[in-house]
Amino acid sequence: MTQDLRVPWDEDPGDLYEHAPCGYLTTLPDGTIVRVNETFLAWTGYDRADLVGRRRFRDLLSPGDKIWYETHYAPLLSMQGDVHEVAFDVVCADGRRLSTLVNSVLGRDPGGSPRAVRTTIFDATERRGYEKELLAARHAAESSEQRVRALQQVVADLAAAPTATEVAEAVVRAPGLAFGAGHSSVWLVDPDRAQLNAVASTDPGGPAPDDIPTSATRPVAEVARRGDLHVFATRAEAEVEFPELAAAMRRTGCRTAVLLPLTTGFAGETIGAEVLGVLSFGFAEQRGLTDSELRVVRLLGHQAGQALDRARLYDDARRREERAIFLAGTTRALEEIPRLMPRAHRLVERIVPDVAEWAAVRLQVGPAGLLAEAGGPGPDPERLAERVATVVAGGAPQLTDDGPDPDCAVLPLTAGGKVLGTLALRMAPGRRTAAAEAQFLHDLADRAGLALENARLYEQERAIARTLQRSLLAGDLPTDPRFAVETHYQAAAHDLEVGGDWYDAFLITPDKLAVVVGDVVGRGIDAATTMGQLRSAIRALASAEAGPARLLERLDRFVDRVESARMATLAYCEIDLKSSEMTYACAGHLPPLLAEPGDSPRYLLDGRSGALGSRAGRTARVEHRAQLPAGSRLLLYTDGLIERRNRRIDKGFEVLARTYAGRRDAPLPGLTAGLAESLVGKEHADDVCLLCLALGTEERMERSIGADPVQIALLRKDLRGWLTSHQVDGESTQAVLLACSEAVANAIEHGYRDDPFGIVDVTATVTADTVEVKVTDRGNWKASEQDVARGRGLQLIRQVMDQVTFDRAEGTTVTMRRTRRRAR
Repeated sequence: MTQDLRVPWDEDPGDLYEHAPCGYLTTLPDGTIVRVNETFLAWTGYDRADLVGRRRFRDLLSPGDKIWYETHYAPLLSMQGDVHEVAFDVVCADGRRLSTLVNSVLGRDPGGSPRAVRTTIFDATERRGYEKELLAARHAAESSEQRVRALQQVVADLAAAPTATEVAEAVVRAPGLAFGAGHSSVWLVDPDRAQLNAVASTDPGGPAPDDIPTSATRPVAEVARRGDLHVFATRAEAEVEFPELAAAMRRTGCRTAVLLPLTTGFAGETIGAEVLGVLSFGFAEQRGLTDSELRVVRLLGHQAGQALDRARLYDDARRREERAIFLAGTTRALEEIPRLMPRAHRLVERIVPDVAEWAAVRLQVGPAGLLAEAGGPGPDPERLAERVATVVAGGAPQLTDDGPDPDCAVLPLTAGGKVLGTLALRMAPGRRTAAAEAQFLHDLADRAGLALENARLYEQERAIARTLQRSLLAGDLPTDPRFAVETHYQAAAHDLEVGGDWYDAFLITPDKLAVVVGDVVGRGIDAATTMGQLRSAIRALASAEAGPARLLERLDRFVDRVESARMATLAYCEIDLKSSEMTYACAGHLPPLLAEPGDSPRYLLDGRSGALGSRAGRTARVEHRAQLPAGSRLLLYTDGLIERRNRRIDKGFEVLARTYAGRRDAPLPGLTAGLAESLVGKEHADDVCLLCLALGTEERMERSIGADPVQIALLRKDLRGWLTSHQVDGESTQAVLLACSEAVANAIEHGYRDDPFGIVDVTATVTADTVEVKVTDRGNWKASEQDVARGRGLQLIRQVMDQVTFDRAEGTTVTMRRTRRRAR
């Protein structure tokens, strides 16, 4: 067994007690100190006489430890007989506190009653310091972890924010979550207007509508220009550099303020970094930010800047997509409207309010030009006129103006290198400027210019085709006491192109009359010219000996050389005026409708074969004969009169026969127009052409010319020949020609002032006593009748004509009558 080693000196037990490396107390069960060693006295500064028999152990403790002694220490010691490593602060003689660890053991007598308490006390000052350091480190770690979690949440919110406003809403919450800041605001840089816009704030009322120019001296603008983090720990520091900020801090109760630029790039980068916004936040208490907190703040600024950069790129991509969709939709919308002015109105209606708050299209078409405007109010008219003239002359856009309307842009509308007009618009407040939208506005102007030029060319071709078509339709119809011919042509509504429907009537011999109605495949000027070729071919090929079937065979050979006439349809009739016998043939056309006196109308279903040039079906040409009693009326028509998509053609035949029967006793003039009005109305999608042949005659001339003064001379020549053929005397002829010319000129000047592609209709009739001329336009007269009356034109008309009346029910109709010389 081992034995205790003996030290080379004698140990004094009393010395060991007094100078032990720990304090030692012996107390009675009530805590009264009965013995204390020198070590404890040296630590606390007490004298032995001050403690032994005079003080209890709990009297040496701090107030809080006294309570803990009574509630925990004493009961535990009584119950279990010992207590270990209890931390107490002992109050020393000089009032300072000594951190200790206490171990106590309760001694009992043989009877088990408490006799004494032996207590050892260890100095825990250094340990308590270590504990405080550990606790501080723990608190710092917890704070850092809290900031990291807050920043992670902010970074996640930033990653999910698609717009700059949502990024600002996420950033403005970060100082409160990470640092406990009490007030935060975010300004974003608007490079288009060179200003910072307040977009987010933690204030209950939201951010103040405070837009700051980037050149201002305010703290937010200064930080945006410098791109540096500014921390003002006190109001006095802020007063030195930014007195305005110090005043704001006093007003809001803020003691420490931070101004953080939101920059692109990575943390630590300054070269090439762009400031996209500024985050300001403050603390109600004065505090300084540690280096780690400053690093987190800078990291927040770069993370927010990168998120704003992504949002900006996303906004640019989304804006480009929206602009592309708008341009494509505008192109489609304009293509739906073929006419020039409706297309211009559609353009400005799409621009306002989707792009701008006001827009106007000015076109250099016609003597006064054309204007389509939407939105408002418009800019200063004089300044706008100057800019429009500059753009038209130079062809270069003006996106900004240093005048009263800085957001008003003027762009040229060009096509084929020629300036057709201008597009002027003013961007709405709060939206991007015209300079920022330069590329989009250039694309819009290019597409609009091309669309409007196409509409102008369409109008021009349409006017030419309609003039050609009407001139062909209004050829010299034969006049004879033995018959009368009434015709009507109605173009398709909804701005469709002219079609190939046509009619004609001519004398093959003095006693043989030919009437024809046909329909050429297609629309536009090609159809109109093809129709003219067919009309001329029929007149050239018709002869007294040939007959309808022979004529159709010759036309088949003709369409082999004129491909555009292939598949044309027609109904052709020859009437012997002596015998009243009719021979007819239909080449793929709808059957004629015959109304004989006293009988119901019936369709002539014989003499049918295929369309011209058709290589399918029955190719042999046949004809049929029918007797026309005196008083018979024969109606030839095109498919637009009866065909409908929502009903069978049999129903169309039935409706036409019933309507025609109801008008059998009506005067021939106006009969065909009345049928068209009853069966198709004005809003119809196809052309309608009718020719009615009847016994008796009423002579009338119908012409339609475009709203072009050059065509007046052509009308005068045409009208002169017609009057001469009816043996109207020279004096009356000159009077009618002068009056008609002046009336047509007034219609062009006043009725079609804003529509150079309008049509003027002229109708002339002759009786034994009078000549009557009607001039009709469908324009919008800007001059009143009194204004026109003060002009020279109406005075001349009233001087040379016996009666002049005006009808403004639909457009304007001037009716002029002249009594013939022999009647005078």
